[in-house]
Amino acid sequence: MITLITNIKELLQVRDSKTAKISGSEMKILPTIKNAYLILKDDLIFGFGKMTDLPKINADKNINAKDKIVLPAWCDSHTHIVYAGNRDGEFVDRINGLSYEEIAKKGGGILNSAKKLKETSEVELFFQASQRIKEIMQLGTGAVEIKSGYGLNIESELKMLKVIKKLDNNFPIEIKATFLGAHAFPAKYKNDKQAYVNLICDKMIPAVAEEDLAEFIDVFCETGYFSVEQTEQILKAGKEFNLIPKIHVNQFNSIGGVEIGVKYNALSVDHLEVLNINDLEALKKSNTIPVALPSCSYFLSIPYTPAREIIDNGLPLALASDFNPGSTPSGNMNFVVATACIKMKMTPEEAINAATINGAYAMGISKTHGSITKGKKANIIITKNIPSYNFIPYAFGSNLIDKVIINGEEI
Repeated sequence: MITLITNIKELLQVRDSKTAKISGSEMKILPTIKNAYLILKDDLIFGFGKMTDLPKINADKNINAKDKIVLPAWCDSHTHIVYAGNRDGEFVDRINGLSYEEIAKKGGGILNSAKKLKETSEVELFFQASQRIKEIMQLGTGAVEIKSGYGLNIESELKMLKVIKKLDNNFPIEIKATFLGAHAFPAKYKNDKQAYVNLICDKMIPAVAEEDLAEFIDVFCETGYFSVEQTEQILKAGKEFNLIPKIHVNQFNSIGGVEIGVKYNALSVDHLEVLNINDLEALKKSNTIPVALPSCSYFLSIPYTPAREIIDNGLPLALASDFNPGSTPSGNMNFVVATACIKMKMTPEEAINAATINGAYAMGISKTHGSITKGKKANIIITKNIPSYNFIPYAFGSNLIDKVIINGEEI
């Protein structure tokens, strides 16, 4: 099937196939074509250019995008979409003054989600997660990474990962799975945390690998959660089974997690609300991409990742939603892009780069997703009539999407 989109006001993120990620000052540059056409053939991008150069083509479907912007679908590289129920009670606790750590100490937080998940069937988990996948697709997300981590025992962690695999088999968007057994310590291991670390390394990781349920491994490296030493033990065990590291670091404290992520060639280090010179220097010597989660900072009222410092040090930056029940109950990447501009002082060009090509890099799919490139997946957003792409973050509360096309098919 051939789809021809014509009279595009501006076609964004036009790249050649060699571009994997964008770093430093180059993030301010967003290659575009004005008054453009775009040809989609089956599930791939077939061609594009200026309307004056449009070749003769017999299309099965024609879309007139006059006064509309076309851009690649969002690539959301950090989510926790598979979870049971919600934690709206904790939302009220925060309004009443309790901190994230205080809520966790009284049995809330990740342990609350783990309890609910254990009591929820795989069928029900899949149903709930399916509704969230449908929602983010409508909001323009064309690829998503999903973590386990609300199981905290072998059976429940495998249950989560099986649901993620089923989602991947049932939805057209690219879905990547991450094993996050090291999300928190179960109550039964409160006084013997090393025993839980050993369980992850000796039992959980081999079980995940045996059933081929994940591509990545993640650890919440933070004060009160997993230490740098424990993180290293888990990453090392994961690498023995070819699980690629992606770790939560520096959400509240800088304790050396970035350095250990770089040491083990982590694809990404995520959160980074707290950052110091040692973290920046470690990242400069690596291929690891920093990932910011501005919706989490917004929801928890914690500091935002210092995007300007990261980019001005010549580093790349990706943006992701962190969609989860406790700290970011939203997968709206349009809001993520807007918040990055409003609160993190990223330019629209930087934010769009961070949520498309760099987001794809942060989940290992930059060869197939994240830009308007011949041969990449035909995953695109067509906006409503808007004056410019600056309007996407500017009108942060408006739904500016007219159409979403995934694998060449309008959803």
